[in-house]
Amino acid sequence: MTGVAIGLVSSVKWVGLFVTALVGLYTIEDLWDLFGDLNIPKTIYIKHWVARAACLIALPFSVYVASFALHFAILRNSGPGDAQMSSLFQAGLRGNQFTSNPLEVALGSKVSIKNTGYGGGLLHSHVQTYPEGSGQQQVTCYHHKDTNNNWIVKRAHGLSTDFEKEDIQILHDGDTVRLIHESTSRNLHSHRIKAPLTSGQWEVSAYGSDQVVDSNDEWVVEVVEDHSQYPKNGIVRSLTTTFRLRHRMLGCLLTAENKNLPQWGFRQIEVYCDQRNRTDSSHSIWNVEQHWNDRLPPGGDSLYKSKFWKDFWHLNVAMMTSNNALIPDPDKEDVLASNPSQWPLLAVGLRMCGWGLMVVEEIG
Repeated sequence: MTGVAIGLVSSVKWVGLFVTALVGLYTIEDLWDLFGDLNIPKTIYIKHWVARAACLIALPFSVYVASFALHFAILRNSGPGDAQMSSLFQAGLRGNQFTSNPLEVALGSKVSIKNTGYGGGLLHSHVQTYPEGSGQQQVTCYHHKDTNNNWIVKRAHGLSTDFEKEDIQILHDGDTVRLIHESTSRNLHSHRIKAPLTSGQWEVSAYGSDQVVDSNDEWVVEVVEDHSQYPKNGIVRSLTTTFRLRHRMLGCLLTAENKNLPQWGFRQIEVYCDQRNRTDSSHSIWNVEQHWNDRLPPGGDSLYKSKFWKDFWHLNVAMMTSNNALIPDPDKEDVLASNPSQWPLLAVGLRMCGWGLMVVEEIG
């Protein structure tokens, strides 16, 4: 029962893991006492170890995993927090926005692009600019659905962009493209200006337009993997194809590592161009999430399946990422905040929150 209780309390909130530490201390003491008892045969002593490992480690973990399996089975509807999860997981929810996605991505398509790293967000830009560095329009990753996440896939500068008058051209591995931010018409751009947070890497911004020709707006698509049932022929498909975006001039990779920008970046995730060529890093790998193109037929939800263990791990990392983001703004005085050292003697007022009509504050 102790193992079941540990699993249940950990499933409710991670603070319950402190119970595991407490039980672990008692278990170590008990095993030490048994080790000193010369009347117990070694085989029996080993069985004590096996029993405790099974009941106090394997069983709680099984209960914890089972709670997630139960949640995945019951909570099948799409909601506002979907963007914390992988694109394929979202595609399996009822009421999701992806079942009408055309499967194959083409030049001229409008897309949203998600980072595949655990806790990764959607490639995003907004009219606000970097306070230092280039002073150009910010590019970030954002965990919520927003029209500022939408990008148009276009050819490199100097090539035709009148896609309506041409045959459909599907995006392939090795193609050079520009990504145009739909709301501001700026190009996804990088240059030899240092990133705001990650040292030694290049800043990524939104800059220029169709009329302002700059080769630093161009990116090469490198397909990594395709999780669909179709032949692996280098075609970029929505949701199922993962790919890297390599800057054509600098050779660096578009990357987002869950580092939160300061308040000037609305605490969204830093996006930078990684010179280290870490092709094995999931934070430099992306997939098309939402896809709009009136000239292509819609796909279907039967095409998109995700694996339980990947969803399980992804959700746990997303929980950790959200929890780590809950920090006070150092630029503002928080009258409700207090430190653990102030709690025993009530050095500051501690607000007790509830749902009643009265606000009660405990004062030492």
